[in-house]
Amino acid sequence: MSKPLYDVIGIGIGPYNLGLAALLEETDLSSAFFDDTPKFEWHPGMLIDGMDLQVPFLADLTTFADPKNPYTFMNYLHEHNRMFPFFFHQQFKIPRQEYNHYLQWVAEQLKGLYFNHLITDVIDHSDHYEVIAFDKDNNQKESYLTKHVVLGTGSKPLILDGMDDLPREDVIHTSRYLFEKESLLDSKHVTVVGSGQSALEVFLDLLEEQKRNDMKLTLLSRTGGLFQLDQAKFAQEFFTPEYVDYFHALTFDQRQKNLETLGALRKGIDPDTLTRLYTQLYHKTAGGQKSHVLINPMTEVKSIERKEKGYLLECEQSQEEKTFHYQTDKVILATGYKPNLPSWFLDRFQEKIKWEDEKSFEVSRDYQLVFKDQREHHFFTLTNLVHSHGAGATNLGLSVHRNIHIINQIAGKKVYKNQQDTAFQTFSMTDFS
Repeated sequence: MSKPLYDVIGIGIGPYNLGLAALLEETDLSSAFFDDTPKFEWHPGMLIDGMDLQVPFLADLTTFADPKNPYTFMNYLHEHNRMFPFFFHQQFKIPRQEYNHYLQWVAEQLKGLYFNHLITDVIDHSDHYEVIAFDKDNNQKESYLTKHVVLGTGSKPLILDGMDDLPREDVIHTSRYLFEKESLLDSKHVTVVGSGQSALEVFLDLLEEQKRNDMKLTLLSRTGGLFQLDQAKFAQEFFTPEYVDYFHALTFDQRQKNLETLGALRKGIDPDTLTRLYTQLYHKTAGGQKSHVLINPMTEVKSIERKEKGYLLECEQSQEEKTFHYQTDKVILATGYKPNLPSWFLDRFQEKIKWEDEKSFEVSRDYQLVFKDQREHHFFTLTNLVHSHGAGATNLGLSVHRNIHIINQIAGKKVYKNQQDTAFQTFSMTDFS
């Protein structure tokens, strides 16, 4: 018997591909999605109590494409008898735990999602792809055929050079924070290295849990200060389809320079988080008490050395151009993430696709990898897009917009409407020609 030929196979099941699966279920397009994890979990190591999603609830999996879709967040609230509590709560931002539960609720209902399946290869044939998956439950390889592929393998923790061999229970990445939290709170001195939202959330959570006077907390930040996310209305228009159009049309060098100017939008800290942190510090120092807290901006950690007791950090104060050493018991690396490109991807496709530099492959406006040959079977990517589609490449509010492009391209027609004229600003002078 011949194998079925899917219209599209998605590799990885994170929020982006989960949203794609939810939208595809309402179409005639056939699909299957694979992930090597046992079940859906969204950043389980960072689901800290009291922390909210940084985008409004409307940035769910389907609303921007179809508000009537059964997998909207509003329908999730309705199905879980939370409409009135949400109504009285009067907040656009929702708890991260609730967002994760919403995603799991969608994943449990969708057909064609295969967890515990590791994709080991994708073979490029003349008019289709063959996807090889290893079924961990049955310990066997399986082969699937598809017209198109969507790579949604997300990102993986970025750690500093030379720190791979340090004990994971002592020097951890924020992605594993909750798994090690109890041990961290038992320590006498914990140092967080980083300056973004994750660094501040972890630092704040430890500060709020800090019960002992002999526990010291340190935050070492490479940036010039703890700067807040720019949430002004016109600033947020840099996360609109119009701006993605503008950004993608720039040259590679122009795009790189453009990203450098958007630091407050890409790496700023939520104002509510900063307010909570300042309030905690104010209360802890009321009446002349000592906070046992050190926050040191403009400080880059160059290396971490294991000692008989604890760890010695080699640091550099950038403005003073001075180096110093700092002793601590535990280290939390809030050093961000990097694209997770599977080894088979580079083995199979590195020479077949076009590259803008050694790390950045060329991507079309419709999120296709640009191949050196002409083809009708497309390979889409949701991973490693900042260089091609801008700061909004990792923004949940634009993920549905991206999936609309992909579905319409695969279907060869407009299945879902994409929003137009969404910005009051005009970004390109070509609009006046």
